[in-house]
Amino acid sequence: MTAERSPFQADQDGDGDAIGLVSDGISYRFDALAAQQGGFAAALLDAGVHRGDRVALRGSSRAETVVALLAMARAGVVAVLVHPRLTAGEAQALIDDAQVARTLDDGAVDALLHDGVNRPWPKLASNVLSDPLAMIYTSGTSGRAKAAVLTHGSFTHSARAHWNHLGRRPDDRWVAALPLAHVGGLSVLTRCLLAALPVELLPRFDAMAVLAAVRAGGTMVSVVPTMLRALLEADRDNVLARARAVLVGGAACAPALLAESAARGVRALATYGMTEMCSQVATQRPTLKPWAQRGVGTALPGVELRLVDDDGAAVATEAVGRIAVRGPMRMRGYWGHEPLVAEEWFDTGDLGCVDADGVLSIHARRTDLIVTGGENVYPVEVEQCLEAHPTVAAALVFGLPDEVWGQRVAAAVVARGAVPDEAAWRAVLRAYVTEHLADFKRPRCLARVDTIATLPSGKPDRAGAGARYRASVCPWGDGVSSRA
Repeated sequence: MTAERSPFQADQDGDGDAIGLVSDGISYRFDALAAQQGGFAAALLDAGVHRGDRVALRGSSRAETVVALLAMARAGVVAVLVHPRLTAGEAQALIDDAQVARTLDDGAVDALLHDGVNRPWPKLASNVLSDPLAMIYTSGTSGRAKAAVLTHGSFTHSARAHWNHLGRRPDDRWVAALPLAHVGGLSVLTRCLLAALPVELLPRFDAMAVLAAVRAGGTMVSVVPTMLRALLEADRDNVLARARAVLVGGAACAPALLAESAARGVRALATYGMTEMCSQVATQRPTLKPWAQRGVGTALPGVELRLVDDDGAAVATEAVGRIAVRGPMRMRGYWGHEPLVAEEWFDTGDLGCVDADGVLSIHARRTDLIVTGGENVYPVEVEQCLEAHPTVAAALVFGLPDEVWGQRVAAAVVARGAVPDEAAWRAVLRAYVTEHLADFKRPRCLARVDTIATLPSGKPDRAGAGARYRASVCPWGDGVSSRA
């Protein structure tokens, strides 16, 4: 049986006259993108890069980076994506680990595009779905950055599952505000180009720019919760309600934030995914009414879920267990590790449950779990309680070492509006959590901060919270100055 060809081929350009990409106010047709890909691929191969080589790409979210990515995919070169916000030292550590043949920054990409002008398509072997396409670094379940090797098939099957779950309309147009070095951003790009639908690529997240893109016809947006909050705060004309769907992933989204979105007519859909599964695993359905939405929705077509205990045995419906996933979009494996076998389950390290209707709910990452006095505390549950209070805009809950209890629950909280009386505010908030949370779940100390620190992906920096906020957290009864 012949292996299925990858759709990342020269003849897979969509309607030549159709707009494929909008970047920095400039529209690019599919045929123009294809022509530039050929020249770039020729210049890259003439520079000594070979099929199967790994090339680090530390590019900004712009049209030139898109051409580079698609040309590398067509040429069989594996793109090692390095987030442009990483420090030089952080980036070099990933580049060294991946043992790349070459590193391309924005300047190098521009030079290759210039060298490739008017060059004909090089003679290239066809890619198959099992060929590697990109390596994206993720902390995974271990806390140490590892590169997930994603294949042409990973992106192809992920795109098919996305459109089959959410539906597709001829007028769909994605607004891409997540970085291309993040699987959430790259998968938006590939699913649109594979479906011959346009995508507007923003250089960085900016609430007003996203709203302008939706006003201009954007129908789909993908964000993390902090971005959704910023959009709602900036959206005075309720422009976001025009979008067909706003996918919210990357971190747990507070029910209060989803409820606020629904009240304003914004179809914000909670989603759950990971780099190792090439983005989405489960997503709420846009056809359901807001009051009918639960958890992070059901698994996408082709994705299999199972919940297991620490011994690997399946747990009962609605019982909490470790989430394991598999499907054709799953990564080949981690770079430098043995590849996963075809039917192998991937242990996400997350804890959750599935109800009788197949709806998945996420409780915590295994590594985020706080164990205090022998009791398990899920930080997301505590955060959602805090964020449900009208004086709280955002919260981050984490564990601090404790000689008696093992860990104590701590929280960093952003207040909604001014706090004229710190002691009174803390007293009200403490009374609220006392009413709504079991005693072992309640934060023992709290810091009022200006912002919640985030990672380059936009996710809250829970792993670094202890070191960042240790000096500013204090017991409930004590006052503390606001600090970032």
